[in-house]
Amino acid sequence: MQDLKVSYLQTSLVWHDREANRKKLEKKIRNIPTENDVIILPEMFDTGFSMKPEKVPEQKHDKTLAWMKEMAQKYDMAICGSTITRKGQYYFNRFYWVDPAANIFHYDKKHLFRMGDEPKHYTAGKDKTIIHYKGWKILPLICYDLRFPGWSANQLRDESVMYDLLIYVANWPSTRSHVWTALLQARAMENQACCIGVNRVGKDGNKLNYSGDSIAFDAKGRVLARSAPFLEDEATFQLDRKELEDFRRKFPVSYDWDNLKIQ
Repeated sequence: MQDLKVSYLQTSLVWHDREANRKKLEKKIRNIPTENDVIILPEMFDTGFSMKPEKVPEQKHDKTLAWMKEMAQKYDMAICGSTITRKGQYYFNRFYWVDPAANIFHYDKKHLFRMGDEPKHYTAGKDKTIIHYKGWKILPLICYDLRFPGWSANQLRDESVMYDLLIYVANWPSTRSHVWTALLQARAMENQACCIGVNRVGKDGNKLNYSGDSIAFDAKGRVLARSAPFLEDEATFQLDRKELEDFRRKFPVSYDWDNLKIQ
């Protein structure tokens, strides 16, 4: 049984400039407290939410993944966030998780944001990924996935809950910030899991404005960390493993969850 010390970066992003974003993020990572376990970056943290993946340099983005490995090893913590990935002729909005031992997990965004033409430029993922790290089971999801509770539905399998921590990385516009916060809290409570949402701030190349509103909830829907809107921010907090397990044991709603048979 182990607590998990988590940090996130609520930051503005340089449009279509991978190298500039990596340099900016590394400066911020240096300020993260030592003995940290995980750092979470926003969606498309090295480009912004681009619908022109073919025009972004480093299409295979080897440098970004190599950079994530370097950061994980240098600062001895897992690092995660999503980036544009090309496989053959297809592009994916791919979440990467890299730990200090260079273990890599990935998840491809399933629900592509049609109102922003994302399905015209990216291929949807089909499978969820459960990351096992320091005794925690972690489900990573991306932005628009937040609106689909069936996809994040926790499950009880052989007396074991499918996941303990739900992470959403996003470029979620400020005009719908109230939806962002409300749904994140709901996902924590309905799935009896900690839930963290990390969003960017600033204005992107499409002139969309982002307020951030990054936030972390425990399984009861209580706020563990919250960032002020429209400001760059770093937050560090601890997820209490014993408290989570005690709550699940005393209030075992997991035995009555619907079996949605979503893989």
